[in-house]
Amino acid sequence: MSQKVNKLYDDGDHAVLFFTGLVEGEGIPSNQLMIVDHGEAALFDPGGELTFTPLSIELSKHLGRDMSLKYVFASHQDPDIITSLPRWLMHSDCKVVTSKLWTRFLPHLVSSFVSGKMNKSLVDRLVEIPDEGAKVRLGKGMITAVPAHFLHSVGNFHFYDPISKILFSGDVGAAMTPGQDDVPVEDMKQHIPLMQGFHQRYMASNKACRIWVNRVRGLDIEAIVPQHGRPFVGKDKVEEFLGWFENLQCGIDLM
Repeated sequence: MSQKVNKLYDDGDHAVLFFTGLVEGEGIPSNQLMIVDHGEAALFDPGGELTFTPLSIELSKHLGRDMSLKYVFASHQDPDIITSLPRWLMHSDCKVVTSKLWTRFLPHLVSSFVSGKMNKSLVDRLVEIPDEGAKVRLGKGMITAVPAHFLHSVGNFHFYDPISKILFSGDVGAAMTPGQDDVPVEDMKQHIPLMQGFHQRYMASNKACRIWVNRVRGLDIEAIVPQHGRPFVGKDKVEEFLGWFENLQCGIDLM
């Protein structure tokens, strides 16, 4: 699988990089997003051990000497989301932003930080997001944590960048499209079968889907980028996806 880096947005002060194809072998392919604003960088859903080395190499190519990795955002607690946490804590000064539900569980991934004097260091590097969401300053801008609870995880957030108008949607919109994850969806009818089974199993209910759709329709979105699979680029494709998702019967609807 070939590694690819796409620049989704760049106005000179604010840039969005989209990393695909970093996982090879039996691991689930995953996408990562990095946003840089005025020299401060944030990495979204950095993945696990399989992802860390190739991703860190790619980041080193794009983070200059005057740039710092300020945040790692974790949409939820899954292994393909955040099990590389010990590496990022060790090799950068980043803080980890995630749901308040998962901050008590993350210490299980970093045993070296939760003993003796190191305990306070971990607490200082965790940023809890309350259930209703929050805004986190990055550079001169803000990243909005959008509630997506019960959509694959009971404590779940998606992250919206109002400058690029990109929503990083975690597992919502996910599909298995290896080798094509950097290519925007062109035909929704052909793409839906690649998403349907996963969403029916991993999303809790249609009610949760509709609440999320109503919330994100209040944002000005030009692209939705999931953690797995191809992005939805353009307001028409965004609306096509939202129209499908708000009518999806899933989870307990199908029990």
